[in-house]
Amino acid sequence: MSDRRVRVIVRGRVQGVAFRACTADAARRAGVAGFVRNRADGSVEAAFEGEPGAVDALLAFVRRGPPAARVTGVEISDEPIAGDAEFSIR
Repeated sequence: MSDRRVRVIVRGRVQGVAFRACTADAARRAGVAGFVRNRADGSVEAAFEGEPGAVDALLAFVRRGPPAARVTGVEISDEPIAGDAEFSIR
């Protein structure tokens, strides 16, 4: 099965709670490429690219976040494969 890439916007209490670091750790463990970054509006944006089951696992992770986070909403959109080689925190 071919790779999948999604872009997500996560809203709630998601900054200042290790959301980016925990997302990056989970992505690297799952073998998913892409990035995660804070946005000026207080949300977190991420892109996940890789095997569809691994991408789905990351989507499940961001829906709950790390223990200190309180996720109130997640927007998900599919995008074309970008060919990212690794996962980074921006």
